[in-house]
Amino acid sequence: MLCHGLSATRRYVVHGSKHLPRRGYRLITYDARGHGQSDGADTYDYEGLAADLDLVIREKAGEGPSVLGGHSMGCHTVASWALEHPEQVKALILIGPVFSGEADEDARWDRRAEALANGGPDAFADVVAENSPTEEIRKTTFRLARDRAGLHRDQEAVAQALREVPRSKPFGSLDQLAGLEVPVLVVGSHDEFDPGHPYEVARTWAETIPGAALKSEEPGESPLAWQGGLLSREIESFLAGEG
Repeated sequence: MLCHGLSATRRYVVHGSKHLPRRGYRLITYDARGHGQSDGADTYDYEGLAADLDLVIREKAGEGPSVLGGHSMGCHTVASWALEHPEQVKALILIGPVFSGEADEDARWDRRAEALANGGPDAFADVVAENSPTEEIRKTTFRLARDRAGLHRDQEAVAQALREVPRSKPFGSLDQLAGLEVPVLVVGSHDEFDPGHPYEVARTWAETIPGAALKSEEPGESPLAWQGGLLSREIESFLAGEG
């Protein structure tokens, strides 16, 4: 079960890669509330996101523990759910964590929300990519942000989620992660390409969770989290006990 990030859709975890199903894994993804083709909600927070995940697991996952994973907002959602339902978790794939113990009150979320609501995908992508360190990185970031923003049926709902989700907390403190007793793979990105998902946060999560593995791209390379096929192979290797 793989959960996507804020302003993304179900394809934006392994980016359309079919590697895991070809290797015999049953892969379940879904559009979070208000994203992609899903209906909106009155409010957007991690309590609601975890409740929605619980519904999907009950309907789709069947009996027994499941492997859960997610990127950014999806990472926080599955971590939140896993802390409440540890007996139902076989392993966790935590990609691009951002939560460091406090809600994120940064005004950039309001700017992104306003851009999407008033200017559409191109304006949203301009704001997302505006502080890129090089033109090459700016073009890549702009393209990814524009493409994913164009997939939403209700862009007003996504704009509302952009304002509200970062200001909620998926769980109380990072210390709670030390209670996870399942195999965990944390995937971090170096800050050159993806400063919005700080490598230091991923490293802290990996150090806090007992026995967790930390994987990332080499410095200067495109983030592992952006490369669906390669990420899928890292997940497969980890689940096979080789990571």
